[in-house]
Amino acid sequence: MIGTQRVVVALGGNALLRRGEPMTSENQRANVAVACERLAAVTAGRDVVVSHGNGPQIGLLALEGAAYTPVPVYPLDVLGAETQGMIGYLIEQELRNRLPGERPVATLLTMVEVDPADPAFGDPGKPIGPGYSGPEAADLARDRGWSFKQDGDRQRRVVSSPAPRRVLGVEQISLLLDAGCVVVCAGGGGIPTARDADGRLVGVEAVIDKDHASGLLARVLEADVLVMATDTAGVYLDFGTADQRLVTAAHPDALLPAHAGQFAAGSMLPKVTAACDFARATGRPAVIGALADIEGLVAGTAGTSIRVDADGVVTAAEGRTGTRIGTDTGTDTRAGTRTRTDTDTDDAIGTAAAAGPAKGI
Repeated sequence: MIGTQRVVVALGGNALLRRGEPMTSENQRANVAVACERLAAVTAGRDVVVSHGNGPQIGLLALEGAAYTPVPVYPLDVLGAETQGMIGYLIEQELRNRLPGERPVATLLTMVEVDPADPAFGDPGKPIGPGYSGPEAADLARDRGWSFKQDGDRQRRVVSSPAPRRVLGVEQISLLLDAGCVVVCAGGGGIPTARDADGRLVGVEAVIDKDHASGLLARVLEADVLVMATDTAGVYLDFGTADQRLVTAAHPDALLPAHAGQFAAGSMLPKVTAACDFARATGRPAVIGALADIEGLVAGTAGTSIRVDADGVVTAAEGRTGTRIGTDTGTDTRAGTRTRTDTDTDDAIGTAAAAGPAKGI
């Protein structure tokens, strides 16, 4: 380790494309520039690994391929590799423009191995590409054999999303970190691969969830903190009501058992699940919050911190003094209320993305 702290940052879709924006190269570069301005602030004295989503981009590439009928549409593993190069290029260039000249940045194509028998192959659920009206989705499903599910007020194509089992190339990532590089890798959850009957690596038709892949990557790299940077301040209880409260801290065994059903499967649930898995496996914190607050996320003073020294679920009432719920009388370093999962069963958890569900990336 070169730095005093090793950080894995998983960039959400807002780093590349904001909801409703045309998917132009110019828009994506402008958003990446803003993201890298914030990323650059946490690189000094740290080993930093950056991962990213690719849902809109891989969906667009699939549409482009489908429009050219002389050849079959390229498979999702190949399209995923293309997005790693494209998005990694933008992040690397914008980071290089903001870091001191002696700090190198490297982008690495990263394969992630999955189980070919994963049940997710029989239940497509990962949203990719743009949203469609009901009739448009029905036409595409008929003409191209694609599956669709509702995402807000639109339909989006969904594909299989098996669990990541092994990140290939960890040794190379570690070498780059030891050389002082900021490493961009595991984009889009990694290029999905599996072993065939002869033990050879082959690509598979899937898109791996980038939060779960980033959590696995953080574990094998022995990261000190996993940061999931998105467009919300964190995870909320009673979202959208007068009692809305930000979860400031939660034990990995407290949040999901009581509230997992309240998380959106295509947006917040994989983040919370990956954060809990990382904290539980390593004893180190995982933080979910706004990219604009990344310095506070890394320091543990902003966002929702999932950590093993949290007692239950700790919340802070927005805009007023918090009240204490449950029987616990413990204290926390940040002002707020402590919610005991054994006595609180009616809280609804949501995200602060008032514009609608987060992008499926």
